[in-house]
This record gives sequence, structure tokens and C-alpha cells, in this order.
Amino acid sequence: MPVVELRQYTLHPNQRDVLVSLFEREFLETQEAAGIRVLGQFRDLDAPDRFVWLRGFPDMAQRRDALARFYEGPAWLAHRDAANATMVDSDDVLLLRPVAPASGFSLDLAAPFESRDDGRRDDGGLVVATLYAFDAPVDMDFLEFFAADLQPAVAAAGARVIASFSTEYARNTFPRLPVREGEHVFAWFARFPDMAAYARYREALIGAPGWRALAVSLARRLQGPPQVLRLAPCSRSRLR
Repeated sequence: MPVVELRQYTLHPNQRDVLVSLFEREFLETQEAAGIRVLGQFRDLDAPDRFVWLRGFPDMAQRRDALARFYEGPAWLAHRDAANATMVDSDDVLLLRPVAPASGFSLDLAAPFESRDDGRRDDGGLVVATLYAFDAPVDMDFLEFFAADLQPAVAAAGARVIASFSTEYARNTFPRLPVREGEHVFAWFARFPDMAAYARYREALIGAPGWRALAVSLARRLQGPPQVLRLAPCSRSRLR
């Protein structure tokens, strides 16, 4: 998908499973029918009241039309009050685009979602999103650094990098849903079989020859520390 939304919702205490159940029951097939590609939905392992999900669109114009169809359609109108009742904030949204033609998620979007269950199955592995913030748009120098130095280093330590994106600067074509503006972000996603594999990766990366120098070079380029999201796929998530 050339346009991807990374959406992080802050929820009221003890409401995440309520939203996950509602979302996976009422908002997957119905968004797809409106032209929205729901790529994945997750529980943030480091924030018990955060729900994270991704959706994609072919372009910004089709995003506008698909969102209008869904948010003016029967599924959202029937269940929006229940969904909104779980949320403190739903405006933490990044618009992203792949940094290269092949750097988006490779998913079979024609395949149906997993069958419904109670939303608690915990065998979907681990997806880790790493977000870098810059004081200017991501440039070719950083993209070359990531491709030639950083990605090989994390791959050698055990990370399976599955996608990389930077900020999409096009005007928000559906202003009814705010997005974060005026920011410059690079995001990459990796998949791990489980938390133990992720722990082994972290240990291997920190102990790898040359990692300290790479980490220093990375830090000099960034506006601040990376944001790392450890995400457990929900039971019907495509991305897992």
C-alpha cells in the first residue's frame, strides 16, 4: 500500500480487550468493503491501555473516498459510540509512505481474515515498530545509511525487517480524522517468532562488533531517542 496510517489509540483503563473484540467483530470486513485495507491490529506490550493498528490505501484520493464510505456507513454508525467510549485519544496517527517500491508490507490482501474467536489468542509472534524522528525530511543520506549499514546489522542480529516508511507529506484528505503534522519520521518494522527471539536479538545486537559506532552515528542524525513499539498481533491480524 503506497499510503499507510499508523494509528496509536490511548484507551480508558481495562478497555483494550473490549475494543479489540468490537474491532475484530465489526470493523474488519466492513472497512475492507469500503476500500480500506486493514493491515494489522495489535496490543502494545509496554502500554496496557494502548491499541495500535495499521491500514493502507492506494493513494490519498482513494483514502478520502474509502474513509467517507466507511465513516458514513452502517457499521461505524451502529458501533461508533461503543468504540469511542473505550478511547481517551485517537489522534496519534502518522501518515506514511514506503521509502522504496518494495519496502511496504508484503501481505496477501486478497486472503480473508482469520476466523473470529475471543480476541485473546497469543500465537501471532511479535511485531516491533521502530520510529525515528528527524528535524527535517528523511534524506537520501539516511536512507543509504539504513540500507547499507543499519538494516544489515539488525538482520545479522536476528531481526527480520519486513517494511520501512517515511512521512507522507500530502495534505490530509479526510480532515475529520486528524493526523500528526509538521513531523519528519522514518519507521521500520521487524517480525520475531516470540519475545524470547526478540530478547536474543537485542543481546546479539548490543554485543555485535561495530554496533556501538553505528548507534552513535544513528543518534547524531535523530531528533531524540527512537520510539520502539513491541506489538502483539490480535487474533485476526493479517500482519503477524
